[in-house]
Amino acid sequence: APHRFGHLLPRRKFYHRLARSCATGIVLVAFSLSLGMSGYHWIAGLPWIDAFLDSAMILSGMGPLAPLRNDDAKLFAGCYAIYCGFALLTTAAVILSPLIHRALHAFHLEDDTLR
Repeated sequence: APHRFGHLLPRRKFYHRLARSCATGIVLVAFSLSLGMSGYHWIAGLPWIDAFLDSAMILSGMGPLAPLRNDDAKLFAGCYAIYCGFALLTTAAVILSPLIHRALHAFHLEDDTLR
């Protein structure tokens, strides 16, 4: 039988799927943060703590703090900011997809019982 005609996933399995999605989201954020920290440290010449702060600020959508003094650093910061926009959307989709899938599946099951 097609997937859409089945029952909802048991809560225990759903919570496992949700935990796996959250863990994947954490890995994506950690990767993005380490990418930014590396670039700000090696390309922009910022100390590690400042590289962490600027990376975290851009990744969270707040914007950079440290002034960038060379063109390479500015190019990196621009590319990293664009990447962070995609990373934010991707991470949100990964984390929320089990919840959205379950809600849509539940609505579909309710619709089938009304017919």
